Amino acid sequence: MPATENAPLRLPPALRKQRGLAQHTDPVRALMRAQGLSTVCEEARCPNLGECFGAATATFMILGDRCTRRCHFCNVRTGRGAPPDVEEPQRLADAAAQLGLRHVVITSVDRDDLEDRGAAHFAACIAAVRTGVPGATIEVLTPDFGGDARHIDVVLAAAPDVFNHNLETVERLYRQVRPQSSWQHTTGLLAHVARAGHRAVKSGIMVGLGEDDDEVVATLDRMRELGVHIATVGQYLRPTRTHWTVARYLEEPSWQRFVAHGRAIGLSHVFAGPFVRSSYHAREAHLAHRAASASPSLREHP
Repeated sequence: MPATENAPLRLPPALRKQRGLAQHTDPVRALMRAQGLSTVCEEARCPNLGECFGAATATFMILGDRCTRRCHFCNVRTGRGAPPDVEEPQRLADAAAQLGLRHVVITSVDRDDLEDRGAAHFAACIAAVRTGVPGATIEVLTPDFGGDARHIDVVLAAAPDVFNHNLETVERLYRQVRPQSSWQHTTGLLAHVARAGHRAVKSGIMVGLGEDDDEVVATLDRMRELGVHIATVGQYLRPTRTHWTVARYLEEPSWQRFVAHGRAIGLSHVFAGPFVRSSYHAREAHLAHRAASASPSLREHP
């Protein structure tokens, strides 16, 4: 049920996270503004912004700060974006180098107004980081590209180290939460990337949208079937009163169950907890996946 039709739950004190002192976060903000770059950390009002900016890291959001879709959980503004900025890839690489990043995460708004939905721009950003930040690993968190395999293949050809695309929620709620998106496109993208032989396929969901724990477990099973290696599960936190209402706040036994189940079914890494987000501690998740992938039981998915 949409957010405006439910009485909101009170945020538990344990989920009130500090935004970080300005003296620690302002250098990253200043760098992003100087380079004309956006971060999903700011646009989506991520609760981890203070921690991540304070540690001189951020998730770059390319192709502008206007999304052509309106998901009920997301704080990114909706609208038609400007044409892709051909200088953005180099500015992104320069910022990543100045921050000293060893793992660079690149995401974007949906750009359904572009013929290739932004795929070539993703590839250009990957290439720029490869040149500008030698030795850094690169993770992309992509939109669904309208389910078009040709666009997905453009990003695959640029060889990101981690290919991430989020399921966001369980199948039963998907159409309500993401009315302009498609479960088939989302699952199809993940399956396509896995079939292409990518060694680090990642996906995540939010919980607290109205699902139950059994549905989360079933979604982890579905991820495994699709060929996902790394899974993230985090608590949905309502960004404003006009967004989807939080149905529940999960407690520690649920997070432990998700991690244990993911390991049991052969996911190489499961990161679950109230503040977990797609790119939160992304380098650590990638390193854990690489270490686990050395196990013969995890080299092939069912």
